[in-house]
Amino acid sequence: MSPIDDKWQTIQWIGPPVDAGGGIDEGPNPDGRGRSRDFQNGTIEWSPQTGAHEVHGAIRVHYAQFGGPESFLGYPVTDETGTPDGIGRFNHFENGSIYWAPDTGAHEVHGAIRDYWAQHGWERSKFGYPITDEGGSPERRSSRFQGGILDWTPSGGVREAFDL
Repeated sequence: MSPIDDKWQTIQWIGPPVDAGGGIDEGPNPDGRGRSRDFQNGTIEWSPQTGAHEVHGAIRVHYAQFGGPESFLGYPVTDETGTPDGIGRFNHFENGSIYWAPDTGAHEVHGAIRDYWAQHGWERSKFGYPITDEGGSPERRSSRFQGGILDWTPSGGVREAFDL
């Protein structure tokens, strides 16, 4: 049995493996570092550095839109988990997070903006949940949240803006 099989044994709610075009067996990911298998209700991703973790629902869809483990987010480092405020859900990845709430949908947060948001209390902060993915240029990045905007520049770091 593989680490993905072991994980599947602990989360049977994810359903049986499905044929994702290459058969129902787990397969190596294009990055050569990890493996994955699709199931009826989610995907289990594994790498030697992160272990096996599941991603499902709207977070799974958004993660796939970025390119899954081959994206800048990398492999999941948590299973999908409920947020402490009891409203939303999240997965943390090697290089960022995707948060989902019923009113906002699924959005990624990473880098210095994610760090700043975390230091201020995540979704329970005055910022609330992200309402956009991080965007912008290498010289200026920003993420919109329910309660404001966090901007980042290399020279100024993260700055709060509340003029939605």
